[in-house]
Amino acid sequence: MAKKAALDQPKRCSWAQGDDAAMRRYHDTEWGVPLHDDERLFEMLVLEGAQAGLSWRTVLNKREAYRKAFRGFDIARVARMTDAALEKLLLDPALIRNRLKIFSARNNARAALKVIAEFGSLDAYFWSFVGGKPQRNRWRGRGEVPARTPLSDEMSRELKKRGFNFVGSTIIYAHMQATGMVNDHFVGCFRHSQLKA
Repeated sequence: MAKKAALDQPKRCSWAQGDDAAMRRYHDTEWGVPLHDDERLFEMLVLEGAQAGLSWRTVLNKREAYRKAFRGFDIARVARMTDAALEKLLLDPALIRNRLKIFSARNNARAALKVIAEFGSLDAYFWSFVGGKPQRNRWRGRGEVPARTPLSDEMSRELKKRGFNFVGSTIIYAHMQATGMVNDHFVGCFRHSQLKA
């Protein structure tokens, strides 16, 4: 019976196979979908930075706590958070209690507001790196997918110049994958062709 249930499952990227329903749901409904909402783009930037050195599963399980702690990722509200408010978050076991990561959310919100003032939106700025259209890759397996690319190197450099932190090239490539700037679903995954359409 379990074997039949496994056969009925659509073919997914290897990282989303298994028993973790939250990871499958994230893979099937969010990862790689072109995202054009400033608050959601900011959310993913904060979460990808929080992941540094950890697994995405860990961050995904804490996502709701992050949404609550960082005011639904309202960029202007996060930019106004006080040191005292951020220090209080360091006591919350539902979050990753790393001072640099927690304080970087406010720093990045302030940098994001400057980008929005200049470009009109975070969306316009981020998507300018890919010419406004997702890059479509044709990876067959995990070993082919790079951790970073010349494009993520460039975007990382530009974000750092604008005052963002926790935006190394590997973090930025993960952000590009998550927000659909690149389609890195494996060619055998059912989502690759869906997102291509």
